[in-house]
Amino acid sequence: MLEPSAPHNPLAGPWNGQPIVLVGLMGAGKSTVGRRLAQRLHLPFVDADAEIESAAGMTITEIFDRFGEGYFRDGERRVIARLIDGTPKVIATGGGAFINDETRALILTSAIAVWLDASPDVLAERVKRRDTRPLLRGRDPAQVLRDLAAVRNPIYAMAPIRVASHQAPHDTTVKAILEAITA
Repeated sequence: MLEPSAPHNPLAGPWNGQPIVLVGLMGAGKSTVGRRLAQRLHLPFVDADAEIESAAGMTITEIFDRFGEGYFRDGERRVIARLIDGTPKVIATGGGAFINDETRALILTSAIAVWLDASPDVLAERVKRRDTRPLLRGRDPAQVLRDLAAVRNPIYAMAPIRVASHQAPHDTTVKAILEAITA
């Protein structure tokens, strides 16, 4: 009787098939870069925010408005716990997901966390294109992102892999992630 073969490891190096979870501030490119990374690795891509919206039957903005940030973060934690099921995939998280102690512990023990780090000025330029971010509504995006970076960057720094997200083609960031994972 033939034994089933192990899944093909699309990366050389130490990657063991754990989910790859992208963390960082809003606008860092987690969803866009995540899709391209998943394509390059021939893995499924999952956007945690889209999964939260699907599970709740409403947008993230509606969840924030109706129930508040605490309620949203609890649902976010549960959705991410469901997504990190041991199967290889790329997961893009919302900017606040890694800040939650339980969510961060789950990511750090059951996945490969990659921090996409970008300056607040780069992020502000990116996020001003869409008005869908509850933490930015009616506020100066550059100032909000500077404030968030001051609080969150030390927590994002707990991710074992840090990749700079510059004003460059997304494939540059994908290549940097692949190099970091295989180093």
